[in-house]
Amino acid sequence: MLYGAGEEMDIKTAVFPVAGFGTRMLPATKAIPKEMITLINKPLIQYAVEEVIDAGIERIIFITGRTKKALEDHFDINVELNQQLESAGKTDLLYDMKRISEMVDIIYVRQKYMLGLGNAICCVQDIVKNEPFAVILPDDIILSKTPVTKQLIECYNKVERPVVSLMPVAKNETSKYGIVEIKEQVDTRLSRLKDMVEKPASNPPSNMAIIGRYILTSEVLSALSKIDKGAGGELQLTDALKYTAKYYDVYGYEFEGKRFDCGTKQGLLEATINFAYADNLLAETLKDTVASLNL
Repeated sequence: MLYGAGEEMDIKTAVFPVAGFGTRMLPATKAIPKEMITLINKPLIQYAVEEVIDAGIERIIFITGRTKKALEDHFDINVELNQQLESAGKTDLLYDMKRISEMVDIIYVRQKYMLGLGNAICCVQDIVKNEPFAVILPDDIILSKTPVTKQLIECYNKVERPVVSLMPVAKNETSKYGIVEIKEQVDTRLSRLKDMVEKPASNPPSNMAIIGRYILTSEVLSALSKIDKGAGGELQLTDALKYTAKYYDVYGYEFEGKRFDCGTKQGLLEATINFAYADNLLAETLKDTVASLNL
């Protein structure tokens, strides 16, 4: 076990690295954080926050930069708006607005320099200490019956080691992801990992890609202090997981759900269509609109 014999550690903290500039979505992200881009009727970040709350998370740490004030305002209380909604008798909207500001405890931490995902994770070390914690990349929006974070927590509770979410990708897409090499298949979806490579230019070890959901432990934080900068001259979380796998077990879980990379225009469009189709109030409008295009 990671802690004392017979001692269990619940996962109650989720870390959201959201300091990036979102250059793939310019010019939309010139004035607003990429996490605040809207999918149907909610900003991307809210989907990810609701996912972790539904998984039992009680505390969120946002790793932000100086351009993220709109994100902070979104999860703050807007007294004037609430008063206006109450006086207008819009109780449903008032409930939604209060829920956003009261749904979870939030801590904000600044990442001073954009030096990679691994560097961002290092910023929370003094807060999470030795507790296991979830890491969520909110660009990855996942449509699933069971929140992916909950799926990973359930895996962690079985193995008590770091767990990363996995998804099969086309061979010509492996250079865009961290790719794992599987050491042992534990069951249909869970595997023990032997190695992993960040964005391999050639000869990927498999077609199983790491997607933006992780359960990390103190061993991974320790590894981040020992590894050198990797791909792109940045401190890569994949390299820290690879280092950890040399000395401890690291697991991968092929999650159940459909993932969309909403950090791209194509991914956001795909997510919009799929989420609209899954909404009973919007599905008919979507069908009628597509039919009217005479594709």
